[in-house]
Amino acid sequence: MNSKVISNSIFRCIIYVIVFILFIFMLSALANIIWKGVGGLVQSIASQEIQFAIRLSLLTSVTSTLICLVFALPVAYGLERFKIPGRKLINVILNIPLALPPLVSGVALLLLFASTPFGAKLAEHGLRFVFSVNGIILAQFFIITPYMVRVLKSTFADIDPRLEFVARTLGCSQWQAFYKITLPIAKNGIIAGLVISWSRAIGEFGCALMIAGATRMVTETLPVALYLNMSIGNLEMAMASATCLIIISIISLFIFEILEGNHSRISRIN
Repeated sequence: MNSKVISNSIFRCIIYVIVFILFIFMLSALANIIWKGVGGLVQSIASQEIQFAIRLSLLTSVTSTLICLVFALPVAYGLERFKIPGRKLINVILNIPLALPPLVSGVALLLLFASTPFGAKLAEHGLRFVFSVNGIILAQFFIITPYMVRVLKSTFADIDPRLEFVARTLGCSQWQAFYKITLPIAKNGIIAGLVISWSRAIGEFGCALMIAGATRMVTETLPVALYLNMSIGNLEMAMASATCLIIISIISLFIFEILEGNHSRISRIN
């Protein structure tokens, strides 16, 4: 056995060990919550508070994700396909929520909608965001939009633009080429973006806390239920909320991995 083979074996062993250590660390932390939460999970879910939190979490996360798709789809396509002036600056601004602490994002939204003429005008017309369910949806939208845009940009980047060009030479308009050619090919990427954005939305806490508050049975999503019950020492209810969030995240990420794998294979074929 020469030195090169030994060196390669050592390198692989080091990689395996680091992967294993990180995997065990993450698994231990999550499994500990699930182990402590599963026991009282059924009883806790039967409570009105957790049922309210689950319903509100599903309502707000689905709504914010669908709104996000309406904005993120054309934005991602435009930034990837068109030479928009100031494209790099736009990318930086759109990605700022990824780098900002959620609490700072929440304060920014709170100031915008609570202390500006713009926010006051919306409130006059019945569209209130501060300390309301609308505020939760707004916070989730603000946080998940960069995730959706990044996933969709990557999806469109993997699709050969020549396919659209060929469709347009055959008589399609730019919209028809996008609708009939690009969107069907991007289907898995769009679904993956929806799944990962939704799972991020349902777990959003810091930004929503700042603008919507943490009022029991009013703006109480699953993360807020976890926070409120931990603050009063009700560990059983807190662990139930945490367990629900972990289970949702695991399922969502499995779906995301499967769809991403399928999308990668389709991109290689194309």
